[in-house]
Amino acid sequence: QVQLVESGGGVVPPGGSRRLSCAASGFTFSSYTMNWYRQAPGKERELVAAINSDGGSTNYAGSLKGRFTISRDNAKNTLYVQMNSLPLEDTAVYYCAARRLLQIKYWGQGTQVPVSS
Repeated sequence: QVQLVESGGGVVPPGGSRRLSCAASGFTFSSYTMNWYRQAPGKERELVAAINSDGGSTNYAGSLKGRFTISRDNAKNTLYVQMNSLPLEDTAVYYCAARRLLQIKYWGQGTQVPVSS
């Protein structure tokens, strides 16, 4: 069956860094645009970053560009996001999602990233 499994979450001190991974299985990973979303407490889910199927094109939410880097390894069916200089406001549950034909087809279960001293 289709699975997207995020990992790498955990408490990060303000100004710290974290790398999240998303392992995909059960579908043709290399054919999908992949996305990272996040949902902060009391807020709606928002798009963090996206990467096209071959990794040649990326997009970021405006406020995150320069601090977040999305990447993928199609040979390993894995999506990544490197997050740097994290302020308290980046506390959220982070989700990976697989998109095709402008629709999100699959979601991961999410991984929590609390930014806290």
